[in-house]
Amino acid sequence: MRSCYDIIKRPIITEASMDLAANKKYVFEVMKDATKSEIATAIEEAFKVEVADVNTINMKRKPKRMGVHAGYTAAWKKAIVTLTEKSNTIEFFDGMM
Repeated sequence: MRSCYDIIKRPIITEASMDLAANKKYVFEVMKDATKSEIATAIEEAFKVEVADVNTINMKRKPKRMGVHAGYTAAWKKAIVTLTEKSNTIEFFDGMM
């Protein structure tokens, strides 16, 4: 059994994700094989909130170069979590806005 901290890798802190946070939508990097229901349960358990919806996006790898060396960035999975209207906000993101 995976814990909630195994499923949630890190929050995504960008200008676009901070704009979404105003509408109770939060963005996280999650495990590649995590399902929407596992992500919702992990967010509810870790932050003590109520999740209304989870949207996931598989981010493809991108080619990168450093001088003559060529390679790729790692592929990862992004989850956009929407909270219910009556739910509390996630306090971690409140300090960022």
